[in-house]
Amino acid sequence: MSTDVTAKTPAPAPPGKSGSATGRGLLQLVLGGLRRNMRQYGMLIALGLIVIFFQVATGGDLLLPRNVSNLVLQNSYILILAIGMMLVIIAGHIDLSVGSLTAFVGAFAAVLTVEHSVAWPLALVLCLLVGAVAGAVQGYLIAYLGIPSFIVTLAGMLLFRGLTEILLKGQTLGPFPDGLQKLGNGFLPEVGPNTNYHNLTLLLGLVMIAAVVWQEVRDRRRQQEFSLDVLPARMFALKIVAIVAAILALTMLLASYQGAPIILIVLGVLVVGYGYVMRNAVFGRHIYAIGGNLPAAKLSGVKDKRVTFQVFLNMGVLAALAGLVVAARLNAASPKAGVNFELEAIASSFIGGASMSGGVGTVLGAIIGGLVLGVLNNGMNLLSVGTDWQQVIKGLALLVAVGFDVWNKRKSGS
Repeated sequence: MSTDVTAKTPAPAPPGKSGSATGRGLLQLVLGGLRRNMRQYGMLIALGLIVIFFQVATGGDLLLPRNVSNLVLQNSYILILAIGMMLVIIAGHIDLSVGSLTAFVGAFAAVLTVEHSVAWPLALVLCLLVGAVAGAVQGYLIAYLGIPSFIVTLAGMLLFRGLTEILLKGQTLGPFPDGLQKLGNGFLPEVGPNTNYHNLTLLLGLVMIAAVVWQEVRDRRRQQEFSLDVLPARMFALKIVAIVAAILALTMLLASYQGAPIILIVLGVLVVGYGYVMRNAVFGRHIYAIGGNLPAAKLSGVKDKRVTFQVFLNMGVLAALAGLVVAARLNAASPKAGVNFELEAIASSFIGGASMSGGVGTVLGAIIGGLVLGVLNNGMNLLSVGTDWQQVIKGLALLVAVGFDVWNKRKSGS
C-alpha cells in the first residue's frame, strides 16, 4: 500500500513574500505576548508615559537628581507596605490595619528611644517583634477562628489608632537617635576616588544590572525547558535593553546627587527576596493556590490556615518596618501618622496588577503600582495641583486599574 507524500507537502511561499510573512508572524507573536502579559507590562508602560508627561509638564523638574532622591524617600514606606499587601490580596484577603499599625510602631519606637533611652538597634528589633505579634494575632483570628479579614483588620485599625493616641498622649514625640534617623533619611557613604559621582552607587547599579539580566535569561531558559510560551528573541532583547537603560538612568541620577538612599537598598533586598519566594518557593506557590482556588488547594494538601496565618504575620512585620521608616524620616512619632497608608498600599497593589478575587499579582507589580501613585503625587505637587484634585485623579487611576482587571478577566473567559 503506497502513501501519497506529495499531497501533504506544503506549497512553497511565493517569491518575495516570505520575508513579509515572517515579519507579520513576528508581529503577531509579539502582540500575542503583550496581550498575554498585559497585567505585567500594561502598568509598566503607563508608568513610563506618566513619567514622560510630568517631565515635560514640569519643564524637566521631575527627573532632577534631587527630586528623584526625594521621590524614593517619600514613597519608601508605601512601597514596603505594598509588598506585604500584595501577598495578602493574592491570598484572597485584605488588611485595613496597616496604617494604624505603622503609627503605633512609630510611637512605640519613640517611647523606647526618647523616653527610656533604649539603644536604637534593640528598639528596632523590639518594634519588628511588636509588628509580628500584631500580625500573628490578626492572622490567628482570621485563619483559625474564621473571622473575615475585613472585620478583623477594621477592628485592628481602630485598636492600633487608639493605642497610638494613648502611647503618645496626643502629642508628637522626638527626636530619634541619629542611627535610626538614617533609616529614613540616610545615604550610602562615599568611597573611592573623586569621580564627580557617588562611586558606591555606581557599583551597586552595575551589580543590579548584572543580577537582573542573569535572572531574566535564567527565567526564559526555564520557561523554554518546560515548553512554556516566551517572548520572541527580539522582543526579549528589547525588554532587556529597556530594563538596563532604566536601571542605568536611575543609577546615574542618584550617583550625581548624594548617592543611593539607605532605604532604597532595604527596598531592593525586599523586592529580590519576596520576588524569589513568590516565584520559586513552596510558600509562594501556596499563597497563589489558596487565593486562586481554595477548595482545590485544600484537596492538594495545602495547609491554607497556616499559610493565611503566615501571610498576616508577614504583613505585621512589614508594617512595623514601614512605621520605623516613616518615623525616622519625620524624626518624630505623631498620633496622626499613617493616615490612609492602608488605602495607598491597597491601591498600589490593584494598580500593579492584583486581582480582586485573589490568586493574581507580583511583587514587582506592587512596586510599579506604588511608583505610579508616587510619581502622580510628586508630579502634581510640582505642578501645584490642589490636594482635592489629587485625590480625584488617584481615585480615577484606581478605578481604571480595577476596571481593566474586570475587562481582562471577561475577555479571557476566566
